[in-house]
Amino acid sequence: MTSRELAPPSFSSRHLHVWRRNSLVWRKLAVPSMLGNLADPMIYMLGLGYGLGAMLTEVGGMSYIAFLASGIVCSSTMMSASFEAMYSGFSRMHVQKTWDAILNAPISLDDVVLGEAVWAASKSFLSGVAVLLVAWALGLVGSPLALAVLPVIFVTGFTFAGMGLVMTALSPSYDFFMYYFTLAVTPMMLVCGVFFPLEQLPAPLAAAAQALPLSHAVALVRPLMYGGLPPGALLHLAVLAGYAMVSFYVALVLTRRRLLK
Repeated sequence: MTSRELAPPSFSSRHLHVWRRNSLVWRKLAVPSMLGNLADPMIYMLGLGYGLGAMLTEVGGMSYIAFLASGIVCSSTMMSASFEAMYSGFSRMHVQKTWDAILNAPISLDDVVLGEAVWAASKSFLSGVAVLLVAWALGLVGSPLALAVLPVIFVTGFTFAGMGLVMTALSPSYDFFMYYFTLAVTPMMLVCGVFFPLEQLPAPLAAAAQALPLSHAVALVRPLMYGGLPPGALLHLAVLAGYAMVSFYVALVLTRRRLLK
């Protein structure tokens, strides 16, 4: 690694132009894109929530579908940010050479990467909010405190956008992303409290799950949706922010190494 690659990030407001460019392109396919992002979480929430929920009295002091809905808000945000940062980001960086074209303008690579991360977080924010609105329409949101979920959704999206951009900077092809989804995203969905409480896991696995970012997002969102204040909220936010900053910096260093030769 060279000193140029490891240099601290240097940003300007020009990253907003990258965000705007991506949003203008997305608007042409906004409806099918949102329907696609909502399909899986809705199947999980309604299918498992009502189907499996009919066999369970309550989980964590609430109905199972209410328990599940808060987890799906977080997992939907994770999936949307990951897909956007990896598949769409890789297309713009490597296949379509959009980043190369943008870099011919007076804008730095740091701003391009930041613009991509903010855009992925923004798109995942829409996905998370859409699931939250469906939960509200079904009567599964129990308190105005649910409004505090909105910034948590964005921070969660930015966290997974940074992690996704790390994979994008390393990836030689689209196939490479399957390793990340198989070894990171899917296990997080299964062990981080989306479908069942962490307390149901064996102690070593529960301890490992508590170190993962999705667990902290769920720990913040679930109480807020149902009228409680999350215990240890500052710690959960700090962990999410730590993952976001570290993963974004690693993504930036790897992207510099890949493109600034």
